[in-house]
Amino acid sequence: MTNPAEVRASLDHPIVDADGHHIEYLPVVRDLIAEFGGGRAADAWDLVRRSATLTRTLDADTKRVLGAFRVSWWGLPTERTLDRATAMFPALLHERLGELGIDFSVLYPTYGLTVMGLDDPDLRVAAARAFNSYAAEVFAPYADRCSPVAIVPTHAPDEAIDVLDHAVTTLGLKAVMCTGLVNRPLPGDHGVRGARWVDALGIDSMFDYDPLWSRFEQLGVMPTFHSTGMGWGSRSSPSSYVANHVGSFAAAGEALCRSLFLAGVMHRFAGLRFAFLEGGVAWAVTLCADLVGHWEKRNRDAIRQYDPARLDRAYLDELARKYAGDRVRDRLDAIEDALTMLSEPDEPAGQLDEFARTGITRADDIRATFSRQCFFGCEADDPTWALAFDDRWSGTRLGAMFASDLGHWDVPDARTVVPEAFELVQRGDVRADDFRAFTFENAVRLWGAAFFAGTAVERAVAELP
Repeated sequence: MTNPAEVRASLDHPIVDADGHHIEYLPVVRDLIAEFGGGRAADAWDLVRRSATLTRTLDADTKRVLGAFRVSWWGLPTERTLDRATAMFPALLHERLGELGIDFSVLYPTYGLTVMGLDDPDLRVAAARAFNSYAAEVFAPYADRCSPVAIVPTHAPDEAIDVLDHAVTTLGLKAVMCTGLVNRPLPGDHGVRGARWVDALGIDSMFDYDPLWSRFEQLGVMPTFHSTGMGWGSRSSPSSYVANHVGSFAAAGEALCRSLFLAGVMHRFAGLRFAFLEGGVAWAVTLCADLVGHWEKRNRDAIRQYDPARLDRAYLDELARKYAGDRVRDRLDAIEDALTMLSEPDEPAGQLDEFARTGITRADDIRATFSRQCFFGCEADDPTWALAFDDRWSGTRLGAMFASDLGHWDVPDARTVVPEAFELVQRGDVRADDFRAFTFENAVRLWGAAFFAGTAVERAVAELP
């Protein structure tokens, strides 16, 4: 089936788009930035809006120093003008959702994604409030089928809580996107934007983010992340967006999920669920399996088998005398120098259990955390979402969710996303109940039934077991 309405008609459940996008009308957003931050903030935003044009005037060396990697260009629909307008005008999107085979759409920002990387805290807060206010206003008449997502920068916990409270308690937004990776200046290199380290809000973070996670729990709102790995590591090309973009969302999701898990955030805030968007689920299958493997061999009990104190020196000396070659035998008097590297006896006792904060007592606890608390946005053209429903690799089923990415360059025709995802059912790669979980049930598990109260899918949600 290639007609999205035909696909939808063949199903006995709604389709929830867990990661669509809307394209903000920037003249109105700029007015709101000026309202929240004054003329200085509005002028600073003008520089952000023109940043790609300004960057193209720089030579490669200057781009390196400034950390100016090539970002998306020609990234929005043009040939299909109707699709461009659909992402820009909520009334049109609302009208077309049925045609696209979608019953309800959670809509992330487009231009607002830039807010997560702004260094200036005054501009960052003003812009976040402005984009959130814009989204709340323009989508208010269409809440039965559309839910816009608030932007919450997480450069500092207090700032994040302030923006979060405004978005949820003042504006009434129900879905929230956080900055997942904060690029912080290295000590002594504050003037060189290319010299950054990645703070993933958990392990070795600059701040204690527990007050933020606690506030999420109090508000009953779930943190989602639309983070990218572009700009760090091997994804900092000043000339190739494709080189920077390929795998970038997966890399960011993996870094963030790994950090939050090992820091014990998921254990301490068991009532929260976390969504990692646009990077698919293949990385999560690998991460879950890899964490299990590491825990089995490096948990607090298993790690003791590598304690240097457990080395039987007498037996080792006997084996050395018997099997060492002449050259080594001549230097057995220096055997201590051959034993300590990577096997140092002075490792701090308090740092031996690297899983202490996770609350994990057995391998199945890792799988249960991934299955219960982690969700993964998968675009329609990504066939590897099928891995989420094959527990042979990770040991559990994972919460993969259908994501249209409507409004961006990887959707050349908005009418194709639902049929493209459904191809896996038609080919027999997944079952019908997997597709149901992918396009409906996992989104409900992430956001909760109350999120969908008063919407076009409320009755179907209420009928879930």
